[in-house]
Parts: sequence; C-alpha cells; structure tokens
Amino acid sequence: MPALTRAEAQTRARLLDVRSYSIDVDLTRGGEVFGCATRVRFGCAEPGGSTFIEIKPEALRRAVLNGRELDPAALAENRLPLDDLAADNELVVEAEMRYSHTGEGMHRFTDPVDGETYLYSACALDEAQRVFAAFDQPDLKAVFEVAVTAPEDWTVLSNGVGEQVRPGRWEFTATPPISTYLAAVVAGPYHAVRSEHDGIPLGLYCRRSLARHLEDDAEEILRITRRCFDRYHEIFDERYPFGSYDQAFVPEFNWGAMENPGCVTFRDEFVFRSAVTDTQREERAIVIAHEMAHMWFGDLVTMRWWDDLWLNESFAEYMGQQIISEATRFEQTWTAFGVRRKSWGYDADQRANTHPVAPERVDDTAEALLNFDGISYAKGASAVRQLVAWLGRDAFLAGINEHFSRHRYGNATLADFLDALASASGRDVHGWAESWLRTTGVDTLRPEAESADVRRPHRIRAGLYDRDGDGGLALREVVPLDVEQGHKGTLIAPEPRPDLLLLNDGDLTYAKVRFDEGSWHAVTESLGTVEAPLSRAVLWTAARDMVRDAELPASAFIELVVRHLPNEPVVAIVETVLEFSRHQVADRYLPPERRADALAELTGVCRRILRRTEDGSDEGLRLTAVRGMIACAQGPRAVAELADWLEADSVPGGPLLDPALRWKVLLRLCVLGEAGEDRVAAELERDPSATGHEGAARCRAALPDRDAKAAAWRALFREDELSNYLLTATAEGFWQPEQRELLAAWVPLYFDEALAATERRGQAVGRVLGRFGFPEHAVEPDLLRAGEAHLKDNEVPPSLRRRLEDQLDDLRRALRARHAAV
Repeated sequence: MPALTRAEAQTRARLLDVRSYSIDVDLTRGGEVFGCATRVRFGCAEPGGSTFIEIKPEALRRAVLNGRELDPAALAENRLPLDDLAADNELVVEAEMRYSHTGEGMHRFTDPVDGETYLYSACALDEAQRVFAAFDQPDLKAVFEVAVTAPEDWTVLSNGVGEQVRPGRWEFTATPPISTYLAAVVAGPYHAVRSEHDGIPLGLYCRRSLARHLEDDAEEILRITRRCFDRYHEIFDERYPFGSYDQAFVPEFNWGAMENPGCVTFRDEFVFRSAVTDTQREERAIVIAHEMAHMWFGDLVTMRWWDDLWLNESFAEYMGQQIISEATRFEQTWTAFGVRRKSWGYDADQRANTHPVAPERVDDTAEALLNFDGISYAKGASAVRQLVAWLGRDAFLAGINEHFSRHRYGNATLADFLDALASASGRDVHGWAESWLRTTGVDTLRPEAESADVRRPHRIRAGLYDRDGDGGLALREVVPLDVEQGHKGTLIAPEPRPDLLLLNDGDLTYAKVRFDEGSWHAVTESLGTVEAPLSRAVLWTAARDMVRDAELPASAFIELVVRHLPNEPVVAIVETVLEFSRHQVADRYLPPERRADALAELTGVCRRILRRTEDGSDEGLRLTAVRGMIACAQGPRAVAELADWLEADSVPGGPLLDPALRWKVLLRLCVLGEAGEDRVAAELERDPSATGHEGAARCRAALPDRDAKAAAWRALFREDELSNYLLTATAEGFWQPEQRELLAAWVPLYFDEALAATERRGQAVGRVLGRFGFPEHAVEPDLLRAGEAHLKDNEVPPSLRRRLEDQLDDLRRALRARHAAV
C-alpha cells in the first residue's frame, strides 16, 4: 500500500478537522476476517473540496458520505476518495478486514496449549487502516468511541473504560482526542488481575496458559506501576489523563510494548515463565515506566508528523530509565543503559543509514518507520540526559510542564518544545538542539586530540584514578569539564598525572572515549577494580568500541574478558560483555581458526563465575554463567555435560533446568549434531507452549542435516505459513558458524529470496528476514560484494533495504576487525 507522504498529510490537516470516530467491531465472523463499521465525523475548511481516507480491507462492503453512496470500486489500494465535501461531514464505512499473523493490524493467535484464540490491534505506525477506516496521520486527533461484539466468554479492552452491556457486546466510554495510531482493541479469554491506585483502575491481562506466571509476578508489576504513577504525578503538573490503565501482555507482539492510552500492550515474554536475572526484571520495569511516560509524551501531546518521533521515544526512553532509578529498587538503571542500550545507538549512528535524532524532514510513513531505531531511542535518551545536565533538572521539568500546558490533547513540534524549555530556563536551547538533534555521528573524546573530532558541546566529568597499595584503581577526584564544539588539543592535563584518566566518567554524555597509553595500560591491568559500576560500564563500552573500530585486536578483547569479567558483580555488564564476546568477537571478528580457542576461554570465564556463586550468593550471575556455558559449548566434554544437565533437569548446584534453559541446551546439542528430530519432538511434547513451538522451530532449523536445512529454507523464504515469531525462531536457528560448509550452498541464494518473500508478505517479514535471516556467520568479501550488487540492481522494499544496508555496514566492520586480528 502506498505510504502517506508528509506533503499529503499537511494538505489534509489544513483541510480537515476530524472530530470523532465511532467504531463497531465484530469478532464473530470466523478465523479469517472480522467486521468493522466506522462512522467518522469531520469538518472541512474548503466545502466542495476533496480528500481521501485510508482503509485496507478484505472487502469494502459500503461507504456513505453525507447520505450519498460511494462506489466501493473507487477504493485504490488503501485509499478511498472523498469528493464534494461539506463544511460538516459524516462518513460511514462498512468492511470486512483480514486478521494478521505478522503483528500488523488485528493480529490473531491461537494458543497451542489449549486452543484458545487471542486478538489484539497493532495500529502503529500507520496500520490503523488495517483495523478501521482512518485519516491515518498523527495530527488529525479525534475522540474515539468503540463497541465490540465478541464471543461471550471473551474479555474485551479498548482505550476507554469498558462495560459488557449484554453477553458478548462491549461498549467503551469516549476517549479524549487521540491519534489513530493509538487506537486499541484487545480481545480473547484473557486472564485478569485487577487493582486500583490513586483513583486509577488498574488491570493486568495475559493468556490463560500464562495465568499462574502472571499471578506470580503481579505484585511486582503492580508495585512498579503504582510507584511510577506516584513519581510522574510528583514531577508533572498534569495528572494521568486517560481514566483507567490496563496493561495487556499479548502474544507475538512485534514491539517491546505500545503506549495505547488506557490500554498498553506488551509482548508477553515479559510474563516470565522461566528463571530470569534481575537485569531482565529491571528491563521490564523500565518498559513499564517508558510506556507510562508516553501517556504524557506522545498521547497527551503528540508530534505533528513523524519527523518529531524523538519527542515520543527519546523522552520516554530517558524517563523510563530515570523514573525506575528514582522510584524502585532498581537504582542502577543507567549502568545497564550505558553498557547495553547505548551501544544500540552508537552502532546505528556509525552506519551509512544514520540520521539526526530530530531529522529536518521525514518524507513519508515508510521512511518514518525506519527511524524506530537506536538513534531515536538510545541516542535520543542520551541527548536528553545531556540536556538535563546542561539545563539543570528544575529548569528541564519546568519546561516540560510548560509544554504540556500549552499543547494538551493537541500536537506539537520540536520548535514548540524548545520554546517551552527556553522560556523556563532562559538558555539558548535552540542552539543546543542544532548541535545535538540536527547532527549525525558519534564524537570521540580524547585526552589530547590533534584534530577536531567534537561536533557538539559536551558537559562531562573526568575521573582521575590512582593505583592503590593492592594494585587496584582508586578514585582521586572527579573533575567537571565543558568540552566546546570543535575542540582539539589537550582536554585536561591534571598534575600529578593519574594512572587512569577516564573521560565521561558517570556517562553523562553520548560520545566514544579513548585513552592515553598509560591509562589504557591501567584499564587492561585493573579494569575490574574500579569501584563505581557506571564507570566500569563506560570502560567496557570503550573497549567494545575499540575492537569494533579495529583499534583493538579481537584477541586482546577476549584477554580483557578473561582477566576482568569473572569477578564482575553487575549482571547487566556480565550479560552484555559475554553476549558481545560470543556472537560478535568469537563468531565474526576472529578468524574461524581461532574461534574454538575463544569459545574455550569464554567457557572458562563462565566456569569461574559458577565457582564463585556456588554458595548461592548471586542467582542472577549464576544463571548468566550457565547461559554462557551453553552458548559456548563445544567438544566431547561439553556435550556430555549438557546431556547430563538435561538428564538431571538441573545444573549441579543449580539452577534447575526450566523450559527456557532446556531449549537452550537442546539447541546447542542440535547445532553440534548431538541431538535430532526425536529429541526435539520429545521436548515439544514436554513443553507444548507457544515458546515451546518456537524452541522446536529453532532447533529443527539448526540441525546439521541437508534435508532439515532445505525444509527450514522453504519455510523461511518460499512458504507463507509461519507467523512472525515462528519465522524469527526459524531464522535464528538456520545460520550456525559450526555448519559453515553445509550452509555454503544457501548463502548465495539469500538476497534474491529475501526480496521475493518480502514482496509477497510485507514489511514486517522483511524486517525479520533482514535482521535474523541474514547469514551473519559468513564474514566474507564475496557476501559483501553480492549484497552491494543486489541493492544496486534491485528495487528493494524500505524495511528490507534498511536492514540489508545495516548488515552490510556491520559486515564491512567485521572484515576490518578480522583483518586487524591477524
């Protein structure tokens, strides 16, 4: 379907005043389609003018404009022309709409555990038209009234407060003005946990097969929800503006969560059915706070067009981290952000497809969708954190509240927001924004720089560390620094010279940091002795940057891991460093002949962590080490050990092997050729859940057997039956570095077949095949040349093109890192 352009949206916004949608959804028409009748009331500034409304139906049954029947055949792709408009208009559209299995529009899922069916809408970015007829752009906000007919034993949720007026018939109160992409319907035999806080009705919902797991976690989720509300109500003048607050954990969700006002949807992996680390619980808490922040940033005040996506995501990302650190037991959120989340931004910002946090212009919705990335989220949140450091927290919050007051229930732009901040602070916020939000790339801060490598101003702290009597590094002092745009030369020259000079200590800004020779020597010798977790996070991230930039040999990074990670107490750091070491350094940056040695060394790191946690001192670290040992297992000893764990259903000394760990063990055995279809089928019988089916798909695709690979390839690229999650699982299993020779025949087929599958199945499938279906293990110049030629010679849909361009950028980086490792 054609993307809506910025120019078209501006023209339509000048013409129309959309007042209300009345949407009546019928979910009782079988498993393929649902019915939707939409009544839209809107004004027109130029009577006699024309426009269009979007709808993507299976069948358009009827359209009536101001009592005049329209010809359904006039629908061209997703656009229904509306001509001869009056000053006041009423449009009625009746249609049958197709259910989705790729997380777009109205997604339909049947739980393999009990055969129950669950539905939910996913209307962002411009998918509302797959659910109802819509003027589908963010600045045509309107009041929504929703009614739903569903099976009598189902629960139905929407943005307003709902009531079952008769069996199977649900009606919802009218919303305040909201954008079309925020409209929501969730329906099915969902299990509910209900509560209340500060006059706000609260609800948690999940599939019945996950009910006991939600009950186990409900107290924690509700406690975090309550504390976030309390904290937001302390700092924002405007109370929560949308009535009740339901949080629905839904299956096969493409995003982490979606901020539908009053009816937030989360991927139901956040209902933990297996053991998790505290870092994973912290991540869930941050997502809860992130989506709640959107009730103000994005829902109460909404961007006018998608070039100001950052006004939604950057601020929600920042607030999610900050509010959780202030209001809950997770006080070190910025450590995990610095070592993991921020790297997502750094990586995206160093690719050819980088873009400003706040682009000057986003031409259409297809381009906008590509900007839901590490720049809009992680870099944007880092910029906001730097803004707070520069303005001061009080001025920042005053500006935010002024912004809400000026634009509540309306739309705003970057300029509007900067005006509010400038009014509250008296600072040149517009100038700051030009440097930070309109530019691309990552600055590099060095103690001494021969040339300017600083494109924006930075307010940072420099940590000065000296060796103590035990050879560790002790903090002497922290020195505040303002680094000017265009700086070169000596940045700081303290006397006496510290053993370690750490720029950006505390991680207040968004920049890569480098070291003088003596400081890097101190890092290699004593990284683990630096006391503050956030400072260690900055050091690990710097080392990661250096190996990615081919400034540090991959083998030297592994040496750093072996020396300092076994005694690291912060789970988020251990998880992130192990994951990067395994899947990037060992699999891609080191030559293939050195991979086995690297995996052995990483296994040794995990064993040391297991030994130091034998006393039960840290279950999260122990679980992380077990996961690492499984991922790195190779050779007869490791195979026998994994087989023993499966047989005993436990790791000696713990943890027990819950379903998630059992599938990880079995996957590794399948990759190594030590388990086959019989074991996979037996495990699926033991765990017939949706995640069990994903585990089985992953394992079957990973089998080192030509027939199994051929079947997985057909399912990925030539057949259209797999849902988005099963497609992802199959792709994750297919390419394995251990199977390089077996997979060689499929590598040349990838680009053409990924393109064909995306053209048939759509953008969501393209994103999966571009990310998880790419043969990352093949760090070869021939793959790079083939990819470059394919993108040059073919018209590739935007979602797949962006993924492939990013993959090729990362492949170039891997080739440089591999060359540096030789």
